[in-house]
Amino acid sequence: MSRLRVESFTISLDGFGAGPNQTIDHPLGVGGASLHGWALPTRTFQKHLFGSDTGETGVDDDFAARGFANVGAWILGRNMFGPVRGPWPDERWRGWWGDNPVYHVPVFVLTHHARSPLVMEGGTTFHFVTEGIDAALDRAREAAEGKDVRVGGGVDVIRQYLRRGLIDEMHLAISPVLLGSGERLFDGVDLPALGYSCTEHVATPRATHVVLSRA
Repeated sequence: MSRLRVESFTISLDGFGAGPNQTIDHPLGVGGASLHGWALPTRTFQKHLFGSDTGETGVDDDFAARGFANVGAWILGRNMFGPVRGPWPDERWRGWWGDNPVYHVPVFVLTHHARSPLVMEGGTTFHFVTEGIDAALDRAREAAEGKDVRVGGGVDVIRQYLRRGLIDEMHLAISPVLLGSGERLFDGVDLPALGYSCTEHVATPRATHVVLSRA
């Protein structure tokens, strides 16, 4: 069976995976963009976000590249898709990424409000799942056709899958910044009791990379 993975998810030194008050001007919450100083310069992120062949190589880029390897589908929370809350007023909002999003595989968006699938350029189709995390995982695994499924976030979605022990492997990048408030990733999560342990860790000037695996 394909694995369920979290990749390149960044938290602050004080444990926050997103800042407060997400808006269209602050997709990651106020201060949240400062978490990703390790990722944006890498060749992998420059390629996936901007279509550029430039960017830095090295350990940070190695971890970023691993996050896209053997991924056949993604799962996102609704806040990761956009800042719209409640029932969809219309279908004009099409995500943060323009007409050709970074995924290039099926993406399953958890929401309480139904919406028709959204077909984008480059192989990305957003499917909106109202039946909960199990249904999203079942559909993502089917779509992945044997490849792994990546949970992109946000914080609450990752916590839901962690509490059920469904995530097989999680790569966290701990960024040397303090947010002070926002969404803490591990609130109410007892990782050792769930069978998780640290199986890899390495530091770079911009982040400490930690891999947690479930026995």
